[in-house]
Amino acid sequence: MTDFFNGIPRVAFEGPATENDYAFRHYDADQVVLGKKMKDHLRFAVAYWHSFAWPGGDPFGGQTFERPWFSDTMEAAKLKADVAFEMFQILGAPYFCFHDADVRPEGATFAENTSRLQEITDYFQQKMEKTGVKLLWGTANLFSHRRFMAGAATNPDPDVYAFAAATVKTCIDATHQLGGENYVLWGGREGYETLLNTDMKRERAQAGRFLQAVIDYKHKIGFKGAILIEPKPQEPTKHQYDYDVATVYGFLKDFGLENEVKMNIEQGHAILAGHSFEHELALARDLGIFGSIDMNRNDYQSGWDTDQFPNNVGEMALAYYEILKAGGFTTGGTNFDAKLRRQSLEPADLILAHVGAMDCCAAGLKAAAAMFEDGKLEAARADRYAGWDTARGKDILGADLTSLAAKVAKDNIAPQPRSGRQERLENLVNRYL
Repeated sequence: MTDFFNGIPRVAFEGPATENDYAFRHYDADQVVLGKKMKDHLRFAVAYWHSFAWPGGDPFGGQTFERPWFSDTMEAAKLKADVAFEMFQILGAPYFCFHDADVRPEGATFAENTSRLQEITDYFQQKMEKTGVKLLWGTANLFSHRRFMAGAATNPDPDVYAFAAATVKTCIDATHQLGGENYVLWGGREGYETLLNTDMKRERAQAGRFLQAVIDYKHKIGFKGAILIEPKPQEPTKHQYDYDVATVYGFLKDFGLENEVKMNIEQGHAILAGHSFEHELALARDLGIFGSIDMNRNDYQSGWDTDQFPNNVGEMALAYYEILKAGGFTTGGTNFDAKLRRQSLEPADLILAHVGAMDCCAAGLKAAAAMFEDGKLEAARADRYAGWDTARGKDILGADLTSLAAKVAKDNIAPQPRSGRQERLENLVNRYL
């Protein structure tokens, strides 16, 4: 045991009336919701990078956090792992997620990186067997090191592409060894700054080949998890090839990979793309590529990805409503890709941020389940489109332009607008919160 979280108790469900900061008010892991335990609906995961690797900096200031594991040694990496697994147990979090660079110090060579990753993977495996905590997904950091400043799969230098591919192989191997349920391709710099020095067609083709190689390797080693892409708009390049769900789906269709890859959708990225979170979730569901989520929020007064912990139950209710409509998670889950504010220095802040976020999601899930079970929202939606389910509607949809023009003239069709009833539906949603 470490002393980092000294004095902080394990968090348990105590109900809405509790005054205990270190208690859940809504998240009762074993409560059955729509025939399934809440913990199996939500499948919470802690993000290793923001919780244990982020130093508290922002674009205008450097490190504010002082952590005893902040040094580039394997001893420090193992201390970080010790603290991480203590936190998972305090929260009762069933999963975690990581990038390779979060868990091992950067080596001087690829071989050293690989050796260090293998050492920490073996260390994780021991801890996972002891605690029962599982890996939701692993991924590779192909964006922080200066070698990736012009991208990884889309880099103009073949050697960088090769280094990135080799790194992904090691990370898939680690994920596979640890029984990870997914592998995420997080394209931090898969985009471009200016067309003046960019061959966009070539870069998209490189990205397609890279993704195909990942899928081929998944099948070669018998990895049963899902391959996920996380859409990322405007971060950090102006023109990202993985801008949003629609853009990624077009890319997958272009390279014939739409049946091999699903989406890991982040709320903050959805907002940066000019969408709502529920829009991205619904579109991924309708396209058959919904996989998992990164749960956070942005500061709506800032134009960048602030990665704050979720605290808006209404937003969570609409998100989990779309997830319930998708049939819920299979291999995916709710990963808190969120970080403390740079002034939140105490170990307790890290625990309480997750407690509040888990409660917010649980409250949102319960509201979403009530909406789903009640059926009034879907009944109103079905009523709006009811005309298309009639014989007349089906005939209209199947007719050509000439036939439709003749029909409108013959029947003197003069349609009148009908209310979308948006405000009453918004009022309906608020009843469940």
